[in-house]
Amino acid sequence: MTAVMRGVRVLEVAEHTFVPAASALLADWGADVVKIEHVERGDAMRGLASSGIAVVPDDVHVLFEHSNRGKRSLGLDLTSEAGREILYRLAATADVFLTNKLPSVRTKLRIDVEDIRAHNPHIIYVRGTGQGERGPDADSGAYDSLAFWSRSGAAAGVMRPEYGHVPVPPAPGFGDSIGAMTIAGGITSALFHRERTGEATTVDVSLLGTAMWSMGQALALSLHLDVPWAPPPPDKQGSNPLSRNYQTRDGRWLSFTCLQAGRYWRPACEAIGRPELADDPRFADQASLLANSGEAIAILREVFLERPLSEWREKLAGFTGQWAVVQDTLEAAADPQTVANGYVQECATASGVPFRLAAAPVQFDGRPPTPRRAPTFNEHADEVLAELGLGTEAVLDLKIRNVVA
Repeated sequence: MTAVMRGVRVLEVAEHTFVPAASALLADWGADVVKIEHVERGDAMRGLASSGIAVVPDDVHVLFEHSNRGKRSLGLDLTSEAGREILYRLAATADVFLTNKLPSVRTKLRIDVEDIRAHNPHIIYVRGTGQGERGPDADSGAYDSLAFWSRSGAAAGVMRPEYGHVPVPPAPGFGDSIGAMTIAGGITSALFHRERTGEATTVDVSLLGTAMWSMGQALALSLHLDVPWAPPPPDKQGSNPLSRNYQTRDGRWLSFTCLQAGRYWRPACEAIGRPELADDPRFADQASLLANSGEAIAILREVFLERPLSEWREKLAGFTGQWAVVQDTLEAAADPQTVANGYVQECATASGVPFRLAAAPVQFDGRPPTPRRAPTFNEHADEVLAELGLGTEAVLDLKIRNVVA
């Protein structure tokens, strides 16, 4: 893959997933990312394995790897003058400064826009927040389960009365990872703008704003009709029999989204072994099919329950309409399309333990980016400090004073 971000240096002061995953994408694309971590505990994400929030394997902290691949780590005390001085010297060498610290924390640590720009007026300053940089909750922390999922209408958009509860996000860091893609796109745009104009910009991305964009079409409908968005009940999911889900004999599900029902009805009937349905007067054309959709849906339900998924895969292989199997994560990783396009990549920890990660979703020149492992805590301290011209004795002094881990 063409390393389109080669030569770009990113200085990150961030924790957890939302913002760090953005610079992980840039690292996959060739950027040099220097991750500043808390001088004693490191990124709080490193301790998530013992928090009870997520199940993390003992041998590989895959959640941390996902959002910190390819970076260099430096443990630094930003509450000290000496620590900030090192940060400022690093900022002077960087193209991008990236943080998810709250406004009050940025002010306290003296790492706000004016602080960093005083040492590099050309640096692109990037803020990732929960609810945005302005408003009553600008200085309140948030997680993707709150700002992205609950607050934006996304959770309500998948709720059903029969659930009796609010559905949780479908994966750890779900909104975080989507927000990270948004930040990465904002950074690349800002770099392009600076290249063209010489102007350094600030970039703001929030979990709430990203989720509002993700819910954008539902939001537009809601605002226009003045009705809160909610999914239709299972028995009222539209009149198109070829745009819904059907269960197989072994309890699996097939998903169809053939928006032109009349066009695909005959091929569907032939694929499922019921060609006579194509000439049934009730389903003879688009209008008839939609007018008698209840009967068509009932027939298809019975037909798909007759065979297991493995048989339906074979029978539907030549079907020209749009359909997919509802897969779990292991099946998705083994999907022939996933394999052919390199959407999952091999990696290994510092100790050589193998694991696999989702690849960055943007490819250049037809090749998927290959992720490198995440750094161990403070792994690159000596290397990064040496690049600033600090000798062995100076570095040792910083470590003795606990300015550097």
